[in-house]
Amino acid sequence: MNSVPQEIPGTVHNALRSAHRRAIQLLWPGLALVLGWAAQVTIATTAEDARALAAIHRGGVAVLLRHAQTVPGLGDPPGFKLGVCDTQRNLSVDGRAAAARFGERLRQAGVRFTGVYTSQWCRCRDTATLIAGQAEDWPALNSFFDDRDAEPKQSAEVRQRIATLKPGETLLLVTHQVNITAITGIVPAMGEAVVVRAGKGGAVEVVGRLAGG
Repeated sequence: MNSVPQEIPGTVHNALRSAHRRAIQLLWPGLALVLGWAAQVTIATTAEDARALAAIHRGGVAVLLRHAQTVPGLGDPPGFKLGVCDTQRNLSVDGRAAAARFGERLRQAGVRFTGVYTSQWCRCRDTATLIAGQAEDWPALNSFFDDRDAEPKQSAEVRQRIATLKPGETLLLVTHQVNITAITGIVPAMGEAVVVRAGKGGAVEVVGRLAGG
C-alpha cells in the first residue's frame, strides 16, 4: 500500500511549474501587446481631456454637453410634455451619479462657467443642475429629434451665440445628440462634451472633447 515512490508528487509539481512557465512564455507577447494598447488608450484619453480642459481655461469657448445617461429608450414616449418630467425619458440613477461626478471633476480642475444654459428637457436640466447647481433654459438647445424642420433656426441661433463669445466667457450648453451633431458633425456619447469656439466666417471650430463622469 505504501510502495508508491515519494518523489512522484515533487516530479508532478515540477512538471506543472515547467508547463506554467512555457505557457507564460508563449502568451506573453500577445499579453504585452494588449497591455501596451490599453496604456496607449489611457494616455490618449487623458491627453484629449487635458487639451479640452486647457481650452476651457483659456476661455472664449462653449462646452456643448450631451445630457448624461438615461433610462433605456430612444426619444421620448408618445405624448410627452416638456413641463412634466414623468412623461419624458429621464436620467438613470447611474446617469445622475455620473453628472455629479463630472461636475466635481470640473470644479477640482478649476473650471468656472460664466453662463450655464440648458434644453428644456428634464434630462438636460437635471444634468446641468447636477453639474453646475443651476441653469437657465434656452429653447435653442431643445431637441429637434421629432421635428427636423426646427434644426436650421435653432442651430443658427447657437452658432451665432458661439460667434459672439468674448475672450473671458466660458459657457456650458447642455443639450442633445442631434443638436451637437448638427453643429459640429460629432456624435457624442451621453455625458460627453465637445468644446468649441468661433471659427472663421461664422464657423464653429472644435478644440477638444471631454469624456463624461
